[in-house]
Amino acid sequence: MAQLELKNVTVRFGGLLAISDLSFTIGGGGVVGLIGPNGAGKTTVFNVLTGVYRASEGDVIFDGKSILGKRPYVIFDKGIARTFQNIRLFSAMTAVENAMVARHCRASKGVVGAIFRTPSQKREEVFIKEKAMEALTFMGVEKYADDVASSLPYGLQRRLEIARAIASEPKVLLLDEPAAGMNPSESSELMKDITRISELGIDVLLVEHDMKVVMGVCDHIVCVDHGVKIAEGDSHEIQNNPKVIEAYLGQPDNQ
Repeated sequence: MAQLELKNVTVRFGGLLAISDLSFTIGGGGVVGLIGPNGAGKTTVFNVLTGVYRASEGDVIFDGKSILGKRPYVIFDKGIARTFQNIRLFSAMTAVENAMVARHCRASKGVVGAIFRTPSQKREEVFIKEKAMEALTFMGVEKYADDVASSLPYGLQRRLEIARAIASEPKVLLLDEPAAGMNPSESSELMKDITRISELGIDVLLVEHDMKVVMGVCDHIVCVDHGVKIAEGDSHEIQNNPKVIEAYLGQPDNQ
């Protein structure tokens, strides 16, 4: 099983220290939660893991090799997929076309086959669509396969974005605020979906503000504040950690 590891990662933007000497590991099955107050550096971690940002210090190891400095598409091809806090679907494409785009990273036929529409390329395209439909079915949006993505309700767009990521057959899936904007019923269903994704053998790193979702699905939780890891452990340990409570609620005034 794949293992993704941050090793003493520091990220600076000019004089701003966004992440400081951060280390933790995703792998071995299950769901890891990454939590912290707004501005704690959580999305920066995602951007480092996916090659959008490069760490100023430290390293990122995936399957035993450094991926630091690799382009995002290279990291995606290696098996790290993500969703975004703000939905980034191809809005003019249908749901199935969105999933097919992700699945094409596993295609074996090159540009020549696509241009000349060779028989083998046509067969592969059929296979890609089948795999895309499997991902849509897994996330319960298969009946909207031919609907334009922008026409879907918000909750379905969230599910479609996850389906698109799954269509690439990732080894690790990074979910950035997947429950944002969802009602309690939708969040409850999402929790079941995240568990099912983990059961596929996909390691999940979850950034989420909804603590009910985090505590309900995460096997292990890392809490950061101002880019620094302040706690790590299971849900019970995190809920009762004084540093975590202080980071979220503030330190009480001394009377």
